[in-house]
Amino acid sequence: MKKVGRKIIIFSFLIVLAAAFAWAVYGKIQEKAETGDRKTGARSAPVEVAPIQRGPIEWRRTFSGALEATDRLVVAPKVSGRIERLAVDFADPVQRGQIVVELDNGEYVQAVAQGKAELAVAKANLVEASNALEIARRELNRTKKLRERGVASEARLDEAQANQLARQSQQVVAGAQVTRAEAALETARIRLSYTKIHAEWSGGDDARVVAERFIDEGETVSANTPLLSIIELDPITGVIFVTEREYSRLRAGQAVTLTTDGYPGEEFAGRIERIAPVFREATRQARVEVTVKNPDSRLKPGMFIRADIILDRVADAVIIPEAALTRRGDTTGIFLVNNDGRTVSWHSVKVGIREGERVQILGEELSGQVVTLGQQLVDDGSEITIPAEQEKTSARAEKAASR
Repeated sequence: MKKVGRKIIIFSFLIVLAAAFAWAVYGKIQEKAETGDRKTGARSAPVEVAPIQRGPIEWRRTFSGALEATDRLVVAPKVSGRIERLAVDFADPVQRGQIVVELDNGEYVQAVAQGKAELAVAKANLVEASNALEIARRELNRTKKLRERGVASEARLDEAQANQLARQSQQVVAGAQVTRAEAALETARIRLSYTKIHAEWSGGDDARVVAERFIDEGETVSANTPLLSIIELDPITGVIFVTEREYSRLRAGQAVTLTTDGYPGEEFAGRIERIAPVFREATRQARVEVTVKNPDSRLKPGMFIRADIILDRVADAVIIPEAALTRRGDTTGIFLVNNDGRTVSWHSVKVGIREGERVQILGEELSGQVVTLGQQLVDDGSEITIPAEQEKTSARAEKAASR
């Protein structure tokens, strides 16, 4: 039994020793394989490339905003009164000078009648004062003649002169009263005209539309109470806000393309009308107004819009894919494929206009191909392989062999 146990122990020891030897050999083989792989990678890094192009590139920005009426008139009465008639309602068209609201005018008609009566009385007083003045003048002339003949006394002459001056003053006062009565009558007539409220505005088209109605017939309103809001829809104004970066690129008259969710897939042409000279402190943005033709009034105030503006354009630019840009330290650059097609060189670049996934490169007149994938595997002077090119070469070779 002891011999059997000793054999089992020896056999087990031999098995363990064989396993350890096999594991050591496998590790050596694996290490050599990995070392070979690293050396191969160091010699040639697989990358993807794209050609450097020349052509036009644009810096476009899309800004969100909203539509506003180009002009808005709030109709309000100049006198108080009861709303007797509303000639229009919201969404109704309105012509320049059209009567849109009428107030109860009974009180103002009575005021005109009273003004006419007061004017008649004032004119009668003026006639009376003029007649009295004429009589006083005649009396003074007679007294002067009698005084020259020694019949009338000096006191009588003074009395006649004083009476003539008094009558003259009364005539002046009566004339002023006539003027005052005429003015009061004209005021009453004007206030009566205010009971018919017209839609009056300056500039723009003669036709507009009622946007809002704030009152109903039968309501009593005071002076300056808003009654109606009347707006101009053609042209209509789009309002956007821009940051300092885009502000310097904008100018009055610049073309703008508008889109809105109300009409998907449709574009509306506009132009920049006004650019605010100040920035809002809260947002550090400036207001920009865009004028858009709206002859059929399809665009409405309050609609959400997207305004597409070309901020800059270069007709002949050096263009690369944005994916080609990479960083080395604090420098932005690209890896350019050398003429041999097997190595790359590092070039620091300055970025210009960005358009989608395309980027303008300023400065050097570069040409050829740039690395767009695998930059982390290479450095200046590194060897590369381009799998896509190898696949094309293999495909051509197979095609030639098949012939």
